Amino acid sequence: MLEGNLKGKIRKLMQAETTPARETTLAALAEKYTRVRRQTCALCKPLKTEDQVIQSMEDVSPTKWHLAHTTWFFETFVLAKYDTSYTLHNPDYPYLFNSYYVQAGERFSRPHRGMLSRPGVEEVHAYRRYVDEQMARFLESDAALENRNILEVLEIGLNHEQQHQELLVTDVKHVLSMNPLHPAYDPDTVVPVSEPLDLDWVSVPEGMVRIGHENEGFCYDNEGPAHRVFLEAYELASRPITNAEYLTFVQDGAYSDPILWLSEGWATVERDGWAHPLYWKRTDNGWYEFTMDGLKQLDMHAPATHLSYFEVDAFVRWAGWRLPTEFEWEHAASGRARNGHFSDERMFHPQISSKYAPAGPYHNLFGSAWEWTGSHYSPYPGYRAAPGALGEYNGKFMYNQFVLRGGSVATPSDHIRATYRNFFPGHARWQFTAIRPAR
Repeated sequence: MLEGNLKGKIRKLMQAETTPARETTLAALAEKYTRVRRQTCALCKPLKTEDQVIQSMEDVSPTKWHLAHTTWFFETFVLAKYDTSYTLHNPDYPYLFNSYYVQAGERFSRPHRGMLSRPGVEEVHAYRRYVDEQMARFLESDAALENRNILEVLEIGLNHEQQHQELLVTDVKHVLSMNPLHPAYDPDTVVPVSEPLDLDWVSVPEGMVRIGHENEGFCYDNEGPAHRVFLEAYELASRPITNAEYLTFVQDGAYSDPILWLSEGWATVERDGWAHPLYWKRTDNGWYEFTMDGLKQLDMHAPATHLSYFEVDAFVRWAGWRLPTEFEWEHAASGRARNGHFSDERMFHPQISSKYAPAGPYHNLFGSAWEWTGSHYSPYPGYRAAPGALGEYNGKFMYNQFVLRGGSVATPSDHIRATYRNFFPGHARWQFTAIRPAR
C-alpha cells in the first residue's frame, strides 16, 4: 500500500542529511500504517457479509462501521487537514462515520448504526482502498515530510485503529452470541485450554513510586503527566480469578444478595435479570460458555471474563478482598516483560498458562483479559487535554468510568504498556474483562 517510491525518496533525503530522524520515523510509521490496516481487514476475513452489518446493542458497532470509522479518522485528521489536493471519497461519509468528535462536525446517531444498510460492506472496502491510496501518495510528498504535526497525528491514528481492532473482535463476539446456532467466528481456530495454577499472593512493600508514562515511545495524553504516589504495603494475586472460583460465588447466591452490591450495581442486576456472567449458560449437562469458537463447556481453570465492574466489586467483597488501585497495578507491572496472550495469536479466548508469566511472580498480567481496578478514571495532576478535536479523545470521558489495565486477547501485542489506562462504565461487560484481586 505505502511501498512504491516512499522508501527510495526517504533514502535520498537521508543521504542529503535532511532531518534524518523525521525521515526515518515517517518511513517506520508508513510501514506500520500498511501493517495495521491489513490487520484490520484480516480480522474480517472469517466473517460473512451479514455478520458485518448487525448492531446487537447500543455499545456494539457493526463491523463495517469500524472499517469505515477508522478510515474516516485518517481522511479527516490527515488528508482533509494537511493535503490541499485531497478530494473526499464521498461527502456523506464524514457525517455517517464520525463517532464523538464534536469539533469534527455532525454525527449519525450511535444507537442506530445498525440501520445503515447503505453503504454496503464492499463500498466501505472501496472507501478504505481510496483513502489508503491517497495516504500513500501524500506520505510520499514534501508536505508530509515538512509538516511536524503529521508524525504525531499518524501515530495517534494507528493506535486508534488498533483500539478499534479490539472493539471489532469484542463486538463480533456479542453479535454471534445472539445467534441461537452459536456460530464460531473462525472454524479453523481452536479454543485453548487453561492450566490449573495455584493462586498465590505477591507482597509489595510500601513506598513512594512514579506513576505515568515518562519514557520514549507513544502514549496517550491520559497516561501523564508522570507523578509520585505513595502506596501502602499490599498484596496482589499471582493470577486472575478462574471460572471455578467465580462459579462458587454464583452458586452461593451472590446474584440474589443485595448486601454484596453497590447500589447501582444491584439496580442493574434486578433490572436486567443478571444471574451469572454474560456468556455463561446453564444446561442439563452443566455450565457452558459462548466463545469465539461457539458454545463450549465452561473451562474451570480459565479466567472468569466478561464481568462488569459491579460484578467484580461484588465478588471481591464476598471473598473478603478488594480490587487493586490502578497505581498498585501499574507499580506491580512496571518494568516487567509484556509477553502475554494477545490478538496476534488469533485465539480469542482467554486462558491461564505458565507461559504467560512475564519474568516474575505474576501470570497473565498482560493480555488474556483486561483487569478492573478500583480506581475511578480521573485526570492525573497537571493533565491537559490536547487542543482541537483530538483533545476529545480521552479527557471528555473522565466521569462515571473505572480504569482497567493489562490488555486482552483482542489487543495487539505492540499496543499495550504498563501505563496504558483503559476505561469503561460500571455496567459494561461485553469486553474481555477479569478480576485480579488485592488485599
